[in-house]
Amino acid sequence: MELQNTVKDALNALYHHPDDMIRVQADRWLQDFQRTIDAWQVADNLLHDATSNLETLIFCSQTLRSKVQRDFEELPGHAFRSLQVSLNTLLIKFHMGPPKVRTQISIAVAALAVHVPSEEWGDGGIVHWLGEKMKSNPEYVPGFLELLTVLPEEVFNYKIAARSERRRQFEMELTAQMETALNILTSCLGINGLVEQVLEAFASWLRLKHGVPGSVLASHPLVLTALSSLNSDIISEASVNVISELIHYSAAGNSGGISVQMPLIQVIVPQVMNLKVQLRDASKDEEDVKAIARLFADMGDSYVELIASGSDESMLIVHALLEVASHAEFNIASMTFNFWHNLQVILMKRDSYTSFGDEASIESEINRRLQVFRPAYESLVSLVSFRVQYPHDYQDLSNEDLKEFKQTRYAVADVLIDAASVLGGDATLKILYMKLLEMSLWDDHFAKCLCYLFSERLQNLFIVILTLSLQYLKAMAPCDDKQSEWRPTEAVLFCIRAISNYVSVVEAEVLPQVMTLLPKLPQQPQLLQTVCLIIGAYSKWLDTAPSGISVLPSVLDLLTNGMGMSEDCAAAAALAFRHICDDCRQKLCGFCDGLFLIYQTAVSGEGRFKVSPEDSLHLVEALCVVITELPPERAKEALEALCLSAVTPLQEIINQGPEVLAKKHARELTVHIDRFAYIFRYVNHPEAVADAIQRVWPLFKAIFDHRAWDMRTMESLCRACKYAVRTSGRLMGVTIGAMLEEIQGLYQHHLQSCFLYLSSEVIKFFGSDPSCANYLKTLIESLFQRTTFVLTNIKEFTARPDIADDCFLLASRCMRYCPQIFIPSPVFPCLVDCAMSGITVMHREACTSILTFLSDIFDLAKSCKGTHFISIRDNVVIPRGPAISRILIASIGGALPSSRIETVTYALLALMRAYGVLALEWAKESVVLIPERAMTEAERSRFLQALSDAASGADVRSLMGPIDEMSDICRRNRNVQEMVLQALKPLELNLVPVVSSSS
Repeated sequence: MELQNTVKDALNALYHHPDDMIRVQADRWLQDFQRTIDAWQVADNLLHDATSNLETLIFCSQTLRSKVQRDFEELPGHAFRSLQVSLNTLLIKFHMGPPKVRTQISIAVAALAVHVPSEEWGDGGIVHWLGEKMKSNPEYVPGFLELLTVLPEEVFNYKIAARSERRRQFEMELTAQMETALNILTSCLGINGLVEQVLEAFASWLRLKHGVPGSVLASHPLVLTALSSLNSDIISEASVNVISELIHYSAAGNSGGISVQMPLIQVIVPQVMNLKVQLRDASKDEEDVKAIARLFADMGDSYVELIASGSDESMLIVHALLEVASHAEFNIASMTFNFWHNLQVILMKRDSYTSFGDEASIESEINRRLQVFRPAYESLVSLVSFRVQYPHDYQDLSNEDLKEFKQTRYAVADVLIDAASVLGGDATLKILYMKLLEMSLWDDHFAKCLCYLFSERLQNLFIVILTLSLQYLKAMAPCDDKQSEWRPTEAVLFCIRAISNYVSVVEAEVLPQVMTLLPKLPQQPQLLQTVCLIIGAYSKWLDTAPSGISVLPSVLDLLTNGMGMSEDCAAAAALAFRHICDDCRQKLCGFCDGLFLIYQTAVSGEGRFKVSPEDSLHLVEALCVVITELPPERAKEALEALCLSAVTPLQEIINQGPEVLAKKHARELTVHIDRFAYIFRYVNHPEAVADAIQRVWPLFKAIFDHRAWDMRTMESLCRACKYAVRTSGRLMGVTIGAMLEEIQGLYQHHLQSCFLYLSSEVIKFFGSDPSCANYLKTLIESLFQRTTFVLTNIKEFTARPDIADDCFLLASRCMRYCPQIFIPSPVFPCLVDCAMSGITVMHREACTSILTFLSDIFDLAKSCKGTHFISIRDNVVIPRGPAISRILIASIGGALPSSRIETVTYALLALMRAYGVLALEWAKESVVLIPERAMTEAERSRFLQALSDAASGADVRSLMGPIDEMSDICRRNRNVQEMVLQALKPLELNLVPVVSSSS
């Protein structure tokens, strides 16, 4: 009683105390209380207590539900019956009580059914038990109906701490009882006011997608009731849910599939098709229209393979989906987008046509279907393209609204890509260009006349006429009219950009007209930004098309204008500049001086350009790819000029002395160093880059010496060095030695992880070079000794995950590229011990690097370089084998997040393959430590059998099921997980095996 009063007091403090600190303390106490075994009795008592207020009832019902779901195993075996009786009493008590309380109790009963075998509920299981309760207590039917609704939902509720095998049994039990459940629901249809609740329960049972053939459902009273409500003035949400679930049910493989469910489909489809006229009914409530649209979208998604046949019947559904796509509300129209994508995939995937036999028949059928669906996708392009238009009040949009608008544009772009896949990029481009011309002609009457003359035969002539008309009218228009409306034009250009990857690089009808039009458009920021992006998107066309070279100068002018317009526009222009230089590099070799001028103006900050330091890297890359096309001598000169813009400001800082250099903000250095990284990465002249890094090395060394404590600057500097190594390799000569000597010495005092990463890049290029062996041996031993001295326990791994990540990336590189240096080294066993200490680090990348390193050790026999060192490896691994197995099994059992199971499993199975029977013994020693309460003997056997199969060479993918099941068993609730980890002790490297008791 005292504890009950304490709970009430805590709830009162939580909801009503004025002091925030007191409320936080009360909340923490209540959460801790819910985990205690006393919470069972206290929650149950307070729910039966007539004096409990609503806050207490809600809290206690949630507590009881949570305890049944997660902690049922805390109770003794005989407690089920009394718990069942108590919950049944509570269901009756609250059948007309607070809905939140009734729902929690219903879920608690359903969760109890998941834990307890069907026979515990009597003959026929819980559904029959529930039916008998409803017969004997008809006045309590509404409360019991809610239990019948949530019951099948608990099949998919993984909060319930049930074993995998029991969960499967529960699903089979409900499937076997489905007919009984539907009979109960049918008998409730005649009770006033319960139809909605009955239909919601029916929809819930349909989600099981098992048990009843389509021929039975087609004439079932529940189905007919749901269908009949579609003709009502107000469409029932429950009915829509039922029809939606029936559509999914009829297409589900485990319900027999479409062929078996055809009688049901033939009943549903005509009824839904009758709703098409209501999509344009202005008197209809938007929620009703949304419900109707949802049904059409569900039909499209579920029956897409049938629809893809292109039959006359299926085209009726396609036309209805076009009707939905035309709806003014985007959230309604977009319901169809998934269908258009899936249909496109089926139409374009050759595997969809294998049943047609030979290649000629397949090709014929593909062409037939594409012709059938061509009009639909042409209409779709017109229906969605306007939706990307900026709203009139775009400048006043909140960040959230602006984000939503961008997502809308991305979604429409995806639909246009689907359309272009079916129609072809060139055909889609023509449709969009027609819209561009129509929008640009301010004389609407003239435009309509031209559109009337338009036909397929006169298509090219029409484009030419309309383009000339546009140019004439724009020339004659007043200046204000030219600036007046840019939004429709920008929208179409956005769409044209979206399909750029699907337009032929030799397209000669539309793109020349578009490129000619672009310089004549108003210089409005959003419009110019899209113009810049479209130029970048069609850079390959500019390189390939005969007319491309003639428009390059005007295109570059547009980009320079964009760089001076706004920051967003400048970013788009810089990106486009990179694409143009990348794809048109050979054409631009003669324009180097002009390109350098653009670059220098952008990075100097003295001109009108608004290019950010980050976006200026696009310009660096652009120049680098053009320099790559130059002859070696010219490339060397150009590279020197490019480096000079980064060398000069850095040299000025260094010349001011060490104190000034040390006090500079990292950003003042990295903005220039990052340009070196791009130069060394993208100028593909190894000798020129080697010469450049040799010249700038004194400058780099000065920064290394005086900024080694600065992580951000060191990362930038190491990145530049890394790309110099990648590009120049052995041509770096003495510079590489000086570089490695520098980072080797600095690492001893400044544990910068980037030093390790740079070293791993060096190992990749020089690891197999015998002339470098002694130096590399000294390097890796120095780095690894320092690292293992620091990473001695899991706390250190958690504090410095970057060091752990890059250390074991380097170790894996050593395993692959220089095992002859690394494995015989005295640091190898130390690093294995270090890896064992850090396996359970929570940092994802660090953990993955450690596990990959261990897997590389176990898989040494797969390496042609490593087979000579297997005996050395075995001398290190075998004494540690039991501990490694135990830690890996503990990681699967809960020491690491479930998202890591695949990586851990691979390491464990690699260990099994490498050591066979011996490794299996190690695993048995670990598994036997897990208490019987956490893992039964049968469950242990299934897990060990999977490991035995792995040791015998079975496919890893086939073994994931048993290992995932073992993980679920050990993680099914907090108590079990703690029990497993307490037994396996993954943080202890040396554990004296003590077999746990079964209790």
